Amino acid sequence: MPTRPNSAREPQPGRRHTRAKRARWRGQWRDAKGLRFYLLDGERIVHVLSWHQVQSDEQLGEALKQIKEAGLIPEEQVRLCIVCDGAEWIWQHVQALFPQARQVLDSYHCAQYLHRVAKAHYGTAVQAVEWVEATLTRLYLGKVSSVLGGLRRRQAQSAEAAQAIANCWDYLDAHRGRTHYRQLRRGGYPLGSGGIESSNKFICHVRLKRSGAWWYESNSNHMLALRCAKYNDTLDQVFVQYQQRLWETSE
Repeated sequence: MPTRPNSAREPQPGRRHTRAKRARWRGQWRDAKGLRFYLLDGERIVHVLSWHQVQSDEQLGEALKQIKEAGLIPEEQVRLCIVCDGAEWIWQHVQALFPQARQVLDSYHCAQYLHRVAKAHYGTAVQAVEWVEATLTRLYLGKVSSVLGGLRRRQAQSAEAAQAIANCWDYLDAHRGRTHYRQLRRGGYPLGSGGIESSNKFICHVRLKRSGAWWYESNSNHMLALRCAKYNDTLDQVFVQYQQRLWETSE
């Protein structure tokens, strides 16, 4: 998210009622971290909850904790599955709050690491596409150990290729138990994070990543909260609570 510092609110020295000029402050791009809960029932996908804020790793973990404590997820009635990329801090929160959930490494992020290896090792040759497709097939069949062994034996043609191979090996080794894609598919579990990626787009990006827009963090979070409330179908409740707070402060 494009954010501006709070110092941009301050007036210029010697002038009244004038905000600081653009040249006096520098913007910063920050992550709008989000989560999305939805139900899969056969061919149907039912949206349950989305939450997005410009926040730290700890704050997102706290949001997950509040959702769990509020009992919004009927854990005794559904099979839980959590799809994430390879960020270790995400899995730490998942393991602490939802230890019984099936953990799935997002297949798209996994494929990205393989494509980096193929590009660094083969360049744009046809062998690059063939190697990626063959490796993805092995992962789909649950042969992650075979893939790791092949990466270990591969002779890098350059320093760039050696680094890409090492990064890919570390990535797959850290997520061995989250790549059994064939078994997961048979169990009806999703393999990719398309749900959260799409919510990032229509909740966050469409509204906040507009040309020339630089947001104060508090304003962006207020806007994101309203956007989430709209898609969570809780917008009316949000305004009722807002009116109640106004009445309480006016008394």
